Amino acid sequence: MEFELNPGNTAWLLTASSLVLLMTPGLAFFYGGMVRGKSVLNMMMMSFSAIGVVGIIWAVYGYGLAFGADTAGGFIGNPADALFLKLDDGEWWGAADTGVPALVFAGFQATFAIITVALISGAIADRVKFVTWLTFAVLWVTLVYTPVAHWVWGGGILAAGPIVDALSLPIDFAGGTVVHINAGAAGLALALVIGKRKGFGTEPMRPHNLPFVMLGAGLLWFGWFGFNAGSELAADGTAGRAWVNTLLATCVAMLAWMATEKLRDGSPTSLGAASGVVAGLVAITPAAGTVQTEGALVIGLVAGVLCALAVGLKFKFGFDDSLDVVGVHLVGGLVGTVLIGFFATNGEYGSFYFEGSLNGLFYGGGAIQLVTQVVAALIAVVYSFVLTYGIGLLLKVTLGWRVTEQEEVDGIDLAEHGETAYEANSTIAEVR
Repeated sequence: MEFELNPGNTAWLLTASSLVLLMTPGLAFFYGGMVRGKSVLNMMMMSFSAIGVVGIIWAVYGYGLAFGADTAGGFIGNPADALFLKLDDGEWWGAADTGVPALVFAGFQATFAIITVALISGAIADRVKFVTWLTFAVLWVTLVYTPVAHWVWGGGILAAGPIVDALSLPIDFAGGTVVHINAGAAGLALALVIGKRKGFGTEPMRPHNLPFVMLGAGLLWFGWFGFNAGSELAADGTAGRAWVNTLLATCVAMLAWMATEKLRDGSPTSLGAASGVVAGLVAITPAAGTVQTEGALVIGLVAGVLCALAVGLKFKFGFDDSLDVVGVHLVGGLVGTVLIGFFATNGEYGSFYFEGSLNGLFYGGGAIQLVTQVVAALIAVVYSFVLTYGIGLLLKVTLGWRVTEQEEVDGIDLAEHGETAYEANSTIAEVR
């Protein structure tokens, strides 16, 4: 089919791309408020630096790896197909369907790659060298993110291979597998490789600025409408369904997290409300355009409760996932991805991306889509964890991950960036 520009769809995707890019500074505020005052600048810099590193890699060769023609049996795309984003308008397989230029689609996808890398940083707050983090970002987006994106969205082994032939097409409408499960498994791997912060489990490490956390959550929620509704790649009814589901699932998840806190701890907190917002956003992401209202409400409810309970697992099992990347993104991503198998209604709300998938168990499709979702999620978890663990070990024995113990105590902002967020911290460091 010959490419024909659709101005409405193109304008919407440009807007959605800008919204998704805003999410990474929003994440910087969310994460920055959750750490101690002596680490806030470093935490925010890890998110902002992801924009610079991943944006360049995506333009040079990353987009081709994710969305180029299959190579290595569908394991990865061909980077030569889009070096430096030299693209004709029709050079991606959905262009003819939506009328969106390939370059606009490439820009939209860049914002997804950026925030996925930034999400991982929350698992390793307060203790790592900035140069090692930058090196990790280069390696991870190349070796982990682009293959998984190709498998799910670029026509690779999860979109056209033995799983599809034997079961069904896995549904990941906007990034439950590619973004959140991927980042959550990576965060767990790095937390294990790098080890705990000094004082973890024995001294309080409370958020230093809860208004920052709530501001960040608000920016994330706002930008997430571009994340999910934009993933339809068209200004149509399915995009509207994704927008509404994103609103409703998040509302329920926020309330469910606060209710869990009230029953467990006696008080609902602002940190819990903000975390519940993110948990709901994460969980509805893979399902946003493929479930009805009741499905979105159940997904938000389950995610709010399970993620609120899951964030305490790091203390039980002894790994220092500093800002709950595992508890929110891995668990939330799994919740949304698996529940698609129960609630998908693709006959009514299907994006052109998932025309080969089936309805869920509760809508007459049987268990096939559910099994497909579980298999795809497990493949993503194992691949991301194993590859990230290997990358983490490589960097540990070469550049080294940890700042010195004294630098960690004095504050990583001063050690790594030569500045502090607050004058009081600078004065304390000078006295020491």
